Amino acid sequence: MTNTSEAVHLDRDLAFAIQAARIAGRRAMGLRASGRWKDAMLADIGDQAADGFLQGYLRGRYPDDGLLSEETADSKERLAKRRAWIVDPLDGTKEFSEVRHDFAVHVALTLDGRPALGAVALPATDEVMWAVCLPGHERAGIEGAHGPAKQLVRGDSPSPASPKIVVSRSHTPEWTGRFCEALGVKEQLPMGSVGYKVSRLFAGDADVYVHKKGLKEWDTCAPEVIARALGWVVCKLRGEEHRYNQADPKNHELVVCRAAWKQRVLAALESSGALSA
Repeated sequence: MTNTSEAVHLDRDLAFAIQAARIAGRRAMGLRASGRWKDAMLADIGDQAADGFLQGYLRGRYPDDGLLSEETADSKERLAKRRAWIVDPLDGTKEFSEVRHDFAVHVALTLDGRPALGAVALPATDEVMWAVCLPGHERAGIEGAHGPAKQLVRGDSPSPASPKIVVSRSHTPEWTGRFCEALGVKEQLPMGSVGYKVSRLFAGDADVYVHKKGLKEWDTCAPEVIARALGWVVCKLRGEEHRYNQADPKNHELVVCRAAWKQRVLAALESSGALSA
């Protein structure tokens, strides 16, 4: 439950998350634009630079909070913390190093193991999607460097007759075809980065994203915050909710879809063999 003090500080914490994600993303873009590194070296440099900035920024502002990051050795001290930040300095490192646009920076705050607020920066377009998903305080938006703010698509908005689905560029499992057939999907959109793929739902480019293996808390937390705030369904393949700031940060299963499609998506996952694959 959110106490009065936490509610008062929501705007402060949200502004910090947006700023942290934006600056980390811009620093990574600056390194890439320098041309000094390529391929795996560029990936490593970008990861470490973004993580080093976020570690210092978060530790300096919130020294008493827990912190879980993909690029820093984990400490079990975070498990005793009610507040824990979960960050992915570069989600989609491969895409970043290949000079593609589909990568992101994730910064999220959890309270008692549940997502509270967060930001997903899209550095290639200099945009930041942000949200608060605490009950009674839900809000979401997007900030860009140029032009008016865009309107994000809500998960309870009118659904198309045939949904579009975002899929991984590199590891689409064999059950995906059966899942798409069962759901009546006519178009699959391959791209990298969990955060970037989920952001395409809010941009109106797709309606469903499902993933089974290989995810960690830092992959899913910030995107989940924004999805929940916008009324999208977020769950595991059988419909259970995620928990965060856990001893084992593996968080393999992820479903994000329009509210009206939840039962059909879960049924299609079962009939496709995804649950037993």
